[in-house]
Formats: sequence, structure tokens, C-alpha cells
Amino acid sequence: MLTPERRRTLAAFGSGVLLTAGGAAALAAAQAGMWGTLLGAGGVVAWALALGCWIAARRGVAPAPTLARASDGPIAALLDQVPVPLLRIEGDRVRAINRAARALFVADDRIPAPPAALTDPARHHLRHAGRRWRIDAVTLGDAHRLAALIDVDAEEHAAQERAQDEMIDILGHELLNGLSPIVSLADSAVTAAAQGDAMLGDILATLARRAEGLEGFTRAYRALARLPDPVVAPVALDELADDLARLFAGRFGETVALAVRADGTATLDRGQVVQAVWALLQNGAEAALTAPAPPPTPPSVTLSITGGARLTIEVADSGPGIAAADRARIFRPFHTDKAGGSGIGLTLARRIARAHGGELVLLDTGETRFRLTVPA
Repeated sequence: MLTPERRRTLAAFGSGVLLTAGGAAALAAAQAGMWGTLLGAGGVVAWALALGCWIAARRGVAPAPTLARASDGPIAALLDQVPVPLLRIEGDRVRAINRAARALFVADDRIPAPPAALTDPARHHLRHAGRRWRIDAVTLGDAHRLAALIDVDAEEHAAQERAQDEMIDILGHELLNGLSPIVSLADSAVTAAAQGDAMLGDILATLARRAEGLEGFTRAYRALARLPDPVVAPVALDELADDLARLFAGRFGETVALAVRADGTATLDRGQVVQAVWALLQNGAEAALTAPAPPPTPPSVTLSITGGARLTIEVADSGPGIAAADRARIFRPFHTDKAGGSGIGLTLARRIARAHGGELVLLDTGETRFRLTVPA
């Protein structure tokens, strides 16, 4: 069976042959004075020219709609399987593009009485069907947008489950690491007691220290898991800085210099923020004391607190810095490279910042610099 393209090719070839033959016949008839034949040959030539023009026009315009129709099918089928609701918004009219959108709004195509948040380009969040949605939209014209609705609740639940899984994994690992030597020491104590071994006292002392370490870990875990909601109130930042400076001097004396700059006021939970910043100051001082001897500069820590539209607290130290391999792990619960460290200071500080609607980050600079921000 001939395809449409082959039929057009054969028709074009035939029209070319007719055009050539008709032209030759018309020339011969004109030379011989055969005017009737000339008229017939001219008609054949005109018909061949018209046929060629029609074929050329069909070749230029016909394939395009076929291509568009061929591509629309797979794309529409692919979009229909996307689990995220997709919408086409034109002014006050909203249409569902895929199955997820039709199921969410219980509509076949056009959504009757769409929520006002969908038709307002300035709105980026929507509450519908008992869930919170984020509107991620792309503007294609003055009043034409394509929007995807992201389930905020589902994102938060997934993040919480990942955090809980990580916490359970860390908790199990730490408990096993703490219990294994205790079990071994208990067995050794039983054996030593049965044999009247003089080492029994030392074994029991070591056993007690290991039990105390495990108890300390459990208390740290409970403090991390039971962080109360912040109770905020206006705080003068210079007074907050003075309190932290006195704590720092009492703990590190003259071994580490502290430079403080603070101005403005902020609304926050004073006790929690002091706890978060104190963890940063302790880390900074301990890092500064580990600098190679003799250090290029005396051990020092700087504390900057700025209020206003956004509270910004920065803590930097003169220590050797944090290795690139450790930068991604420093906020993990119980991760520490210090002997006797609990590994919850930075984790707790970040939780306090986020409980206030802010964030705690390690800046990507040459020195070790933490920045804690809280919105006004």
C-alpha cells in the first residue's frame, strides 16, 4: 500500500512528465499551424501547473497538523500520570490538566468556582480538601499560567519520618555502643568476685563510669527530644550579650579573648537563645584552643548580635576550621570529635533557631563562622 508521501511524490512526477509532454506538443502544434492541437496542449500544460502547485501547497501545510496530533497524545498521557495536580489558569478560569487535578477538585475539565488563591498571581499557598498546598506557577502570558500544587503536609510528614528514622538509628547505635562494655565489665566483675581478684574494685569503678556516661547520653537525648515551644518576649540585645560575655569569662577566663558587638532589640525566648548561642561560643572557644602552637594569633572568638527587621547572630573563632568532610555532619545529633562531648550542642542550637522560625547555618568562608537568624 502506497503511503501518502509516496502518492504525492508519484503525482508530482506525473505532473512533471505531463508538463514536459504538453509543452513539446504545444511547440510542435504552433510550428505546424495546428491551432486546435495547440489549444489542447495548452490546457494540459495549465492543468499540470495547477496540479504541481496544489501538491506543493499540500506538502507545505499538511504534515504539520499530523505531527502536532502525534505529539499531543504521548504528552497528554504522560501528564495524566503525574501524581502532582497540574492546572491551566487563564484569568478567572481554571482547568485541570491531569488526573490528580481532576480528582482533587472533583471536576472533569473546567473547575467550577475555583478557590481565590488559584486566580490571584500574588498568592502562593492554598488550603483545599483539608490539606495545605504550595502553588508553583509559571506565567506564559498576561493572564495565562501553568501551576503545580505541591502537598506541603506530605512533604513535612516525609521529612519528619526521615528525621525520626535517623534519630532511631543514632539512638540504637549509641545505646549498643554504651551497653556492650557495661555487659563485658559486669561479666568480668562476677568472675573477679568469684575468684577473690584484687582487680574487682577497679573493674567496678570503670563499670560505674561507663554507666554514668550512658546516663549522660540518655539525659542529653531527652533534652533534645523535649525542647518546649519558645515563649517570646522583647529582649534588649546588649543585655543579652553582656550575660553571654560573663558566662564566657567564667568558663574560659583569659585563655580565650571574646569580642562582642550588639545593638537593637528582638522578640525571642531569652533562655533558649542564650542556650543556643552559648553552645556556639563553647564550640568556638574549644576550637580556638586547638589551634597549632604557637598560633599565628591568640585564641579568640567574636560574637555579633544585630536586631531590626531580622535578628542575626554570628559567632566566629580563630581555630583551625572545620574539614570539608565534617561540614555536612556537624549538625547531626550526637556527632562529635571531642573527647567527652555529647554531640548535641549544635543540633540543639539549630532546633532552637528553627523553633523561632529561623535557621542556623555554617557559612562557607575561610574561617569557622556560624550564623543564627530569626525573623522579626
